[in-house]
Amino acid sequence: MSKARNLNFHGDDVVPSAPQEALFHVIPVPFEASVSYGTGTAAGPAAVLEASAQLERFTGKNVPAEHGLYTCAPLDCTGGWEQVRKRIEAHVAETARLQKIPVVLGGEHTISCAVASALQKTGRRFGVIHFDAHADLRDRYQGSPYSHACVMRRIHELGIPVCQFGTRSYCEEEHAYRLSSGIYFLDSEDLWKDGLDFALPGDFPDSVYLSFDVDCLDSSVMPATGTPVPGGLSWYQALWLVEKILNQRICIGFDVVEYAPLAGMHGPSFTVAQLVYTMMGYLSGSAVNRRFYGLQEKRPPT
Repeated sequence: MSKARNLNFHGDDVVPSAPQEALFHVIPVPFEASVSYGTGTAAGPAAVLEASAQLERFTGKNVPAEHGLYTCAPLDCTGGWEQVRKRIEAHVAETARLQKIPVVLGGEHTISCAVASALQKTGRRFGVIHFDAHADLRDRYQGSPYSHACVMRRIHELGIPVCQFGTRSYCEEEHAYRLSSGIYFLDSEDLWKDGLDFALPGDFPDSVYLSFDVDCLDSSVMPATGTPVPGGLSWYQALWLVEKILNQRICIGFDVVEYAPLAGMHGPSFTVAQLVYTMMGYLSGSAVNRRFYGLQEKRPPT
């Protein structure tokens, strides 16, 4: 299958819906400019879309595709960051105007800043739930304030609350910033030790945007990323975290970023595609989100 042509999420197994009818708008953003170790995130969206053709419609709990899938053409990522940022914001703004859910496929993590900025301009108050091995709270990295290592710092500076899960690799500057800023976090080691018995801060917004860097997963589960760190979350730990959060909060969008395909290994591409679709399933299966989006409850087969 050619990766040069436009691909639809879930392949031929799901007839694409028109933008105004699809709950989920998949936005591929193959942007890569500031990666600092391994490379290849620009190839991530196409690999995930191609692998998604192998997904089952039924997640084991529901069929999120029943609520409509629309896949945009891959975003033009030529030019500098400011040009790409404006294109991302325009796509996300249109999705938000239609009251649909942006599902952004990266690409490096920097793109999340543009998505958050676009959603903030809608006037809706929300917080960002950040899954990552790294805190991404540096003020600058390798001379740039728009490095993938700075994305959560830039989002937090917009006045958007941030919570972090699965972190385990960060510098003194980042640790001091999140302590002084009151950013709630649960490091990966704490989640392994204490389990998933946590509560988001009481003042955290009712609406959330989920930003999922695939290196949050342990490198035994997800080796195909630019900055793998041992000691990450297991597959089900990560999924149950997402499920718990989406059972408590309205989700206005999410991204999955920093996937860098490895030649000869198709398993990681399918893993990311499954992650994306399962997140759709948790969202569309959540009572609080069904009410907000006016979804009819779909009964799974018995």
